[in-house]
Amino acid sequence: MKKFKPFFLVILVLAILTPIGIYLPEKLQAGDAWGEWSPEDLSQEIGYVPQGMEKLSSVYQAPLPDYSAGELNPYLAYILSAILGILLAGGLIYLIGWAISARGH
Repeated sequence: MKKFKPFFLVILVLAILTPIGIYLPEKLQAGDAWGEWSPEDLSQEIGYVPQGMEKLSSVYQAPLPDYSAGELNPYLAYILSAILGILLAGGLIYLIGWAISARGH
């Protein structure tokens, strides 16, 4: 586990830096991140909504829409979203690795 300590520290620092995704676009008046447009945003930008996006936009709702968690400070909500994503992805990778290694023995 000690050999992974630098890796976990880098991941933690990156999670803590995620609010830059809120701060910089606000300061630079850059708008939404590429690909994070709602159908309404896209319609405003290009004048129409692609048919597939129109049809599928209501099928899935994110568990933390806009990376928010209720009344929580948006910067803390971004960090919470990052940590939750890291834990979910890491846990899934761990389970897949465990299943593969258990199958080989």
